[in-house]
Amino acid sequence: MTDALFSGLPELEPGSVWLVGAGPGDPGLLTLHAVNALRQADVIVHDALVNSDCLAMAKTGAVLEFAGKRGGKPSPKQRDISLRLVELARQGKRVLRLKGGDPFVFGRGGEEALTLVEHGIPFRIVPGITAGIGGLAYAGIPVTHREVNHAVTFLTGHDSSGVVPDRINWEGIAKGSPVIVMYMAMKHISQITANLIAAGRSPEEPVAFVCNAATPQQTVLETTLARAEADVVASGLEPPAIVVVGEVVRLRSALDWLGALEGRVLDADPLSSRAFRDPA
Repeated sequence: MTDALFSGLPELEPGSVWLVGAGPGDPGLLTLHAVNALRQADVIVHDALVNSDCLAMAKTGAVLEFAGKRGGKPSPKQRDISLRLVELARQGKRVLRLKGGDPFVFGRGGEEALTLVEHGIPFRIVPGITAGIGGLAYAGIPVTHREVNHAVTFLTGHDSSGVVPDRINWEGIAKGSPVIVMYMAMKHISQITANLIAAGRSPEEPVAFVCNAATPQQTVLETTLARAEADVVASGLEPPAIVVVGEVVRLRSALDWLGALEGRVLDADPLSSRAFRDPA
């Protein structure tokens, strides 16, 4: 059965690099291409958010190299990581660059791939389930729902310098996107919520923080824009976290399937039959 699953999948050739998304946490969310890469790689250069259970699928003798970047903690420079991939490939290694979530969604995969192109290294991109979709699904929060929204915006809470990006049009997003999903936003949640409220979002709009998404340590905090900063501080929660703003958060009372497995009684009418409309 195992051989049949991987029959016909591509070979990770010596001297090449695969940039692979490992998903948000649960190893069951790995794609077949990702597992196929783990079974072949000589060297696995992995991020901090890659679940150790995923790494346990590596072939015997594979070398694991940590290249995690975490806000506020010592970490390798991005350029050094990219050049390390080039160096390993030039040594004739089968190189797997394993990244949490999806390599092209706030994962710097594009930067690393461009370096490989610059140095003539063959590569493959293997998408993964990004935390902004998969992590929220594990919290029972859909990013889209026909009664709530027909658009969603994904954004990062800090740029390469560690501050809230100044190129984000907060007014445009606040008025045009009924659901906002934010990566790496917890540190700057005070400024972000203030920006959204100043741009016209209701202080009482639902917000959820999903920490350690799709892992046994997953924790979900439901709050509002006005109370978000105080409630996060009081909770003691820390990153990694996905933050979602919008009426879809209310659907968690009906769709918290993990909670239901532990006995939570779900609400079949979480929106109280209200019809929400996208902001004008």
